[in-house]
Amino acid sequence: MKKRNVINLIRYHSERNEAAFRAEALTIAREFDKAGDAQLAEYIMALLSDANTFVPQMDETPCFLSAVGPAVSALPLPEAIASDISGITNAIRGNVGVNKFLFQGPPGTGKTEAAKQIARILNRDMFMVDFDLLIDSKLGQTGKNIDALFSEISSFRHPERAIVLFDEIDALALDRSSSNDVREMSRATSILLRELDRLDDSIALIATTNLFDSFDRALVRRFDACVNFDRYSQDDLVEIAEVIANELLPRFKNAGRDMRLFKKILSLSNGLPYPGDLRNMIKSAIAFSDSESEYDYLKRLYRQLANSAAIDVDVLKEQGFTVREMEKLTGISKSTLSRQLNGGSDE
Repeated sequence: MKKRNVINLIRYHSERNEAAFRAEALTIAREFDKAGDAQLAEYIMALLSDANTFVPQMDETPCFLSAVGPAVSALPLPEAIASDISGITNAIRGNVGVNKFLFQGPPGTGKTEAAKQIARILNRDMFMVDFDLLIDSKLGQTGKNIDALFSEISSFRHPERAIVLFDEIDALALDRSSSNDVREMSRATSILLRELDRLDDSIALIATTNLFDSFDRALVRRFDACVNFDRYSQDDLVEIAEVIANELLPRFKNAGRDMRLFKKILSLSNGLPYPGDLRNMIKSAIAFSDSESEYDYLKRLYRQLANSAAIDVDVLKEQGFTVREMEKLTGISKSTLSRQLNGGSDE
């Protein structure tokens, strides 16, 4: 056991991240086993067995699942998507045999984060499939790995406490009739279909995809519900951007807050990015801003959305910005701006 393992255990405990804590403890147990101390390794596994969702065997079989921490905060979603997520949460909680869900939509629309949000709400451990290990170039091995994966899932001691996430399942889910698809992956997809049919109803499974239109239709039918995440209006994205900004701004003590101007800048764009990229854009604008200029992040945001290296006063006027707002975006005093604009309003 290394110092890093001890630090991780303490950190995960202080963060109340039970899934990561147990995953770290399992890593330590495996290291003791490899070092020849099987007795201590088995003792650690025994301590975890009652509380752990599943306890893998100490053998050479690869572990295709890794623990993922749940979302730490509420996820801003459009009402229609939020309603679907609420319904899925109710279905899993009710244990009524509706347990397999497919989240589809472009990258950055919140599919993975929504899955983590469900785990947080239900206080369940989330385990993500490692596709790098699952998909193997050796003939027939991917199918065998899928069998092993579902055996691993079936070994959960407390399936009612777990959610399995197939994040970006596309590699296994493309249309088997496609001329671009190889026979090996077609066999693997067939095995996946079989295992999904056999999956215990008490185990919640969520898959995400960016390539729904190319999905094997037989696989789509295996899911109890499919949620389309490509349902963001411009107003939705502006509201989400405000939530993101309100979350990030307190971390930067010198950044000024003007949500009216912030939303006005966003409204200039006819095609705001999806939440994933939107968060990165706002975060970068704030992080890169001059700490001596409290509204520098708004200048950066404006230039990025306007796709312009400079901020033109006349253009700002045409866009409906007040002199006070122009002052924040240009750094030019209101009196100077008023003279430039031939006596424009100070409001």
